[in-house]
Amino acid sequence: MRAYAITGGIGMGKSAAAEWLKDHGIPVIDSDDLARDVVRPGEPGLRKLVDHFGEGILCPDGTLDRPSVAKIVFQDTAARRFLEQTLHPLIRERWLQWKQQCEKNGEAVCVVIIPLLFEIGMGSDFDTVICLTTTPEIQRQRLLKRGMSEEDIHRRIMNQWPIEEKMRRSQFVVDNNGTPQEMAKQLENIFFKED
Repeated sequence: MRAYAITGGIGMGKSAAAEWLKDHGIPVIDSDDLARDVVRPGEPGLRKLVDHFGEGILCPDGTLDRPSVAKIVFQDTAARRFLEQTLHPLIRERWLQWKQQCEKNGEAVCVVIIPLLFEIGMGSDFDTVICLTTTPEIQRQRLLKRGMSEEDIHRRIMNQWPIEEKMRRSQFVVDNNGTPQEMAKQLENIFFKED
């Protein structure tokens, strides 16, 4: 089985790529979904965060108040480092289990969406890395449409590696400045025309 990772900056089309792959029968899991799983009530990840940041990061129903945590970690490097060191190993453990299950199921390929793949040093977990990219202006427009403020956009982009570095380390680069069909054609060339 060939294991692919898809990475890229925020707002560059990773979710759209994931949907296209699922529609074409390719198993896909998103590390953002796994990140939500490892902080559900009763999970050790949530307990570690509460022990560190206090009960103030919880909603009244006991779930994690994600916007509160985001506000803390995007303003405090040490807090962000703690969050990453706590959650990334738990997330990685889940995607490794999922990859093993795909292999047991006889899948030829599987794909994990990981925005911070290189930042967390996990590129070697995969046979092939695909980087999605857009121009900074298209990225900004997409994030504004999601309701993010200019300040949030700037802070989040600053907390990720430059896209040029991600592109340099990837085996494939998918240009997502055009239409969904243009992106789909590039994915088709990678997944269905590779030797």
